[in-house]
Amino acid sequence: MNVLRNGRIIDSKEAVISAFDHGFLYGMGLFETFRTYDGQPWLLERHAARLADSCRLLGISYEPDAERMREGVARLLAASGLEDAYIRWSVSAGEGAVGLPTGPYETPTEIVYAKELAPDRPDNRSAKTLRLLHLRRSSTEGEIRLKSFHYMNNILAKRELAEGGAGPGAEGLFLDAAGNVCEGIVSNVFWLSDGVLHTPSTAAGPLPGITREYLMELAASSGYPVKEGLYPFEDLLRADEVFLTNSIQEIVPVTTLEDDRGLTVSRYASAEANSVTRQWMERYRRAAEGSLER
Repeated sequence: MNVLRNGRIIDSKEAVISAFDHGFLYGMGLFETFRTYDGQPWLLERHAARLADSCRLLGISYEPDAERMREGVARLLAASGLEDAYIRWSVSAGEGAVGLPTGPYETPTEIVYAKELAPDRPDNRSAKTLRLLHLRRSSTEGEIRLKSFHYMNNILAKRELAEGGAGPGAEGLFLDAAGNVCEGIVSNVFWLSDGVLHTPSTAAGPLPGITREYLMELAASSGYPVKEGLYPFEDLLRADEVFLTNSIQEIVPVTTLEDDRGLTVSRYASAEANSVTRQWMERYRRAAEGSLER
């Protein structure tokens, strides 16, 4: 397997970082995940902008350039023998003394990974079960959640699903400390109720996802009001359709909602051929495959 380390293609066995890198010592690092379509990264400018903002918040001296990223992805795809891939673009803070610093990180380390994508089309994409997690979502790193290296909360949630006997592919649903719907383990959550699209606001602590942002724009352009807010779990029981979003899986319909004991508490028509969710799944893929917004 090849990776891109600080702009150079190398074998993954050579892709080492210092034991004093603060990404390793303290979780001071950020990443973006996105996928390519016909070899082109989708919504790359948005990912680059979020990464730049996050680096500034953490004091990491790193300015992502979308064109440089595009060229790097093309080289990594070619070196890996892949036409399309799941891309993880990671930036670690870099070396520092043991101890918590007060100044900026001037020499970050950049590592980019490419992973083969499983075959997938919106018209045959499987629906998911969404199960309420007993574990609550950790608080945000700062005012908003960053896409940071700190994934302990997510891994513990994944283990909770496995130990609780959740079905294959099930997604876990986090509530925040106050009991508001927050997000999935690796997804943002949306639901339609009486013609209005709802999603938790960033005040509940979800990652402000790139696909989340794009989907809200798509819904508004389709004539659907979009509301962000603080919502109790019970609001999902009354929803007409529920779906999940992330940059790799795109839009995934949810057909079954379970409580934290694994009991079914609601079912949805999200996966039906004429559902709004299915319509948006198709529109998203058409845009990704044909849009100039790369």
